[in-house]
Amino acid sequence: MSIEDRMKATAKNIEGKVQEAVGEVTGNPQDKAEGKEKQAEAQVQHSVENVKDNIKKAIS
Repeated sequence: MSIEDRMKATAKNIEGKVQEAVGEVTGNPQDKAEGKEKQAEAQVQHSVENVKDNIKKAIS
């Protein structure tokens, strides 16, 4: 798996957590929801990369 792809997913996860926290503090439900959505996207990206890694290992 590409370290760059992992880093992008991790950055998106952190961005989502920050946005969710800001939404929580400010009482903005849209920011909170968008933050959770970014975290979910990051989790999917990590899962895809894990599958790619497993396929590469199986082929090797």
